[in-house]
Amino acid sequence: MVRPDPVLALLGLAARAGAIVPGTERAREAVMAGAARYVIVAADASANAVDKLVPLMERRHVRHTREYSREEIGIAVGRSPLSAVAVAERGFANRLATLIDARDGDTAAKPVGPGRTT
Repeated sequence: MVRPDPVLALLGLAARAGAIVPGTERAREAVMAGAARYVIVAADASANAVDKLVPLMERRHVRHTREYSREEIGIAVGRSPLSAVAVAERGFANRLATLIDARDGDTAAKPVGPGRTT
């Protein structure tokens, strides 16, 4: 039996809790408003979507990752394929960051907050 990806499972839980902002434009608005704590951008997102989000997130010091497919992200949150999803709740954002950092070998995971880029 294939074990579900813990990041996608937590993203689904965050969606059910109402703690996400789905879609590129809405995620961009959340970043500009200071409401996005963590953003997942699909690895297969269009260049336009990436260009809209990544520079803005870097300027605003919003933690983010580029991975998973649009389809995987959409399925995880119970929607059609999504290029991006922002997590607005700090607890879910911190846990996502911890899971991703641990999987990628960064054991020095730090809480996600204003001004945090790690």
